[in-house]
Amino acid sequence: MVLTQIAKLVFRRRQRQIARYGTDAAGIQQRVLGELISCAKGTEFGRRHHFSAIENYDAFAENVPAATYEDLKGDIDRMRHGERDVLWRGQVRWYAKSSGTTNDKSKFIPVSGEGLRNLHYRGGTDVVALYLAEHPASRVFDGKSLILGGSHAPNYNVANSIVGDLSAVLIENINPLMRPLWAIKKSTALLADFETKRDRIAREIAGKNVTSISGVPSWMLSVLLRALEVSGKQTVSDLFPNIEVFFHGGISFAPYRSQYEKIIGKKSMTFMETYNASEGFFGIQNAQSDPAMLLMIDYGVFYEFCPIDAIDEHGIISDTARVVPLWKVEIGKNYAMIITTNCGLWRYVIGDTVRFTSANPYKFVITGRTKSFINAFGEELVVDNADKGIEAACKATGAEVADYTAAPVFMDSKGKCRHQWLVEFAKKPENIEGFAMMLDKKLQELNSDYEAKRFKNITLQPLEIVVARKDLFNDWLKAKGQLGGQHKVPRLANNRTLIDKLLKMNTLASTK
Repeated sequence: MVLTQIAKLVFRRRQRQIARYGTDAAGIQQRVLGELISCAKGTEFGRRHHFSAIENYDAFAENVPAATYEDLKGDIDRMRHGERDVLWRGQVRWYAKSSGTTNDKSKFIPVSGEGLRNLHYRGGTDVVALYLAEHPASRVFDGKSLILGGSHAPNYNVANSIVGDLSAVLIENINPLMRPLWAIKKSTALLADFETKRDRIAREIAGKNVTSISGVPSWMLSVLLRALEVSGKQTVSDLFPNIEVFFHGGISFAPYRSQYEKIIGKKSMTFMETYNASEGFFGIQNAQSDPAMLLMIDYGVFYEFCPIDAIDEHGIISDTARVVPLWKVEIGKNYAMIITTNCGLWRYVIGDTVRFTSANPYKFVITGRTKSFINAFGEELVVDNADKGIEAACKATGAEVADYTAAPVFMDSKGKCRHQWLVEFAKKPENIEGFAMMLDKKLQELNSDYEAKRFKNITLQPLEIVVARKDLFNDWLKAKGQLGGQHKVPRLANNRTLIDKLLKMNTLASTK
């Protein structure tokens, strides 16, 4: 109890600072931009784009073009090999490995010292600060935290830099004074083989007073189910009687909520969403009554937004696009997010799409990815629609979904077009057609463009559900060396490249 009480006192000042987000967002963001430009004036990038002459946002937007990873890759590769003052001041030693690009298997996102302290770790502490603000009776610091992360990737290292999943970079650099709060050993947390890690975690946490868990919902669910199997316990609250909160992010929680509620077995459990990516820590859910996240605007990140209809699936922004700073966004509109950070990402199109629900303070929901959508027939289906549709179908039929992906069928043998969903069920519905009908109905409720294309089956036929075998998606990730960590299955695609590979794997397994 003592540690939690001390933490509450420590976080009060920060809670007051966050409260100012609602009254001075434009001022805070303009100060952040000024600090970023000032810090990088002496870098190659700063000289190349005349930072010494930039005095306001308009000049910044005019001098610095929006960028994809491919645009910055050459500079990042030089930084990884030890060159200083390229995109950010000094030498950047750590790099977070992220999912690949068109030309490469992986992206390497620079993580500067300022980024570690003022962006990633600050986000982690603010999650706790906001949780304690809403739960004053919490005793979360009286126990330990189970944090599920990734690993280093030594095959990507070069002489002057180290590469790993973001979570591994954070674990490796964290203050040693925090380690007694961990439920598992550091060596276990950094294991690369997920199956070995899962088994080791299940044994190490036995008898521990775990009060919080953190990680990607799909991978944490796998760990918790294995822990229950090893312990012989029926629910997570049997295993951890004092568990309070799951800090989750990386993928939508909606398809997994019912499974967590069932296995945790504790109505008072809190589920708190965060938006923590390799590129930075951007959002925190600060109220259980509101699923939207608070945009964290004083971490050394300057935000811009581009309407999603002005950006293509490669992240390229149209020359006529009206990119706006935070203080000019419209509530309810879908935007692609553009970030400038204290890690050296300048006007970087991160690939995520968001929709703001409030401006005082700025709160948002993640709606998908610029490369993860279906718009083959003008339906403009985004991941947010898909996740909510799956959640509704599960609730209506009693099903539980482990993973899924969907893509268009442009024309079948009868000249008909539809969406095809490949779904792995943790618990199958009694009737697959009924599940498909409920999913289709919810998608029409959520998306007027989809509804219009489904009208009288003229453009789009009813969607098709293909049942995936057990562990199909895990096997696909494992074959790519991406099992565990922050890796995830793309939910939607506007082409059939991914789903055809998975369908082939599914068919081959069924014929053995």
